[in-house]
Amino acid sequence: MIRFTDDIAEVDEDMLSGFFVGWPRSPSPAQHLAVLRGSFRAVVAIDDATGRAAGFVNMISDGVLTASIPWLEVLPAYQGQGVGTELMRRVLAGTHEFYSVDLLCDAPLLPYYARFGMTAVPGAALRHPGALRGPAG
Repeated sequence: MIRFTDDIAEVDEDMLSGFFVGWPRSPSPAQHLAVLRGSFRAVVAIDDATGRAAGFVNMISDGVLTASIPWLEVLPAYQGQGVGTELMRRVLAGTHEFYSVDLLCDAPLLPYYARFGMTAVPGAALRHPGALRGPAG
């Protein structure tokens, strides 16, 4: 059974493996956990049968008008089962007071995020792959 929690104290590094498929390098589990703990809001899907995270989403925000969702990840074995949809539903709950909630994604993912009322807007990003200190892969 998949359980969703926003209590990141329930999550440890050992639960956070297998994510970031297709990234040039994966963040280390310590970095990953630090990001979740430092986020304005984070939700983790936990598979109670394995004790591992099946997916997660995080939001950073000024807490007043703007927020950004930098990461939504679901392990490949759990994709297509509604885990990502539930993570997004939970992280977006209560954000109607914000002027903007931004998310950058690759173009093929735009239809997925449109289901949550998000629209494509021009954007830009600066990425430093060397900042990902985890194992290559």
